[in-house]
Amino acid sequence: MTVTTPDTPVRRAPARGGFSPTILRLELRRLLRNRRAVVFTLVVPSLFFLLFGTDQQYRTEQAGHGNVTAWIMVSMAVYGAMIATTSGGAMVATERAVGWSRQLRLTPLHPVAYVLVKAVVAMAMGAVAIVVVFVVGHLVGAELSTGRLVACGVLAWVCSLVFAAFGLFMGYLLPSENVMQVLGPALAVLSLAGGLFVPLSEFSDTFADVARLTPAYGVGELARAPFGDGGDLLLATLNVVAWAAVFVVGAAWRMSRDTARV
Repeated sequence: MTVTTPDTPVRRAPARGGFSPTILRLELRRLLRNRRAVVFTLVVPSLFFLLFGTDQQYRTEQAGHGNVTAWIMVSMAVYGAMIATTSGGAMVATERAVGWSRQLRLTPLHPVAYVLVKAVVAMAMGAVAIVVVFVVGHLVGAELSTGRLVACGVLAWVCSLVFAAFGLFMGYLLPSENVMQVLGPALAVLSLAGGLFVPLSEFSDTFADVARLTPAYGVGELARAPFGDGGDLLLATLNVVAWAAVFVVGAAWRMSRDTARV
């Protein structure tokens, strides 16, 4: 008598480790349902710009190839991108608290794909934040040629990847109930120290030297480079690369410790 056994289905790993448009769409929709995140990302930077960047004197005063209003507009767009990308990355804190990250580890979703999904969603929100501030700036008198404006936006968006990594790092480092309460004020302080709210020329020499070591300095300097106002682009580039490396390594380290317990 011959006994036959059914073939055991072979489980295949998903393509690209599970990274797909479907999961991206779901993650983006989930982020957009967070009204607090949307308000801080899309409203606060534009509000700050309207408060501090629309003085009549700023509209007529030149700043490189644009006016001061445009200079402040780009700075506030960088601030908006920082908030958006940081909050997008920090969503992992909530997922860890409710056990969702542990559930995901039981699925074929690869950890690298999971991190990439978070980074892409964060960068998408960063792009929206930049566009919103630029639209508001255009309506109230910011003057900068289209090519330079696009270059500013692209540089601000690409460099804000630093803060997507920062958000992931903090999301794995801090408890969920405290993460945004800590990161909101921290981003404001970093923006002030990095010269987004006040030009470094207004700082003392000592404070300006310290400011050049902060994460927001490099992002702001590179984003405003198309103005052609003579910033230290080499130092800014080194700043962005160094802080990106620190935050990526930190996020990978914390993620490996977190998933090792699963």
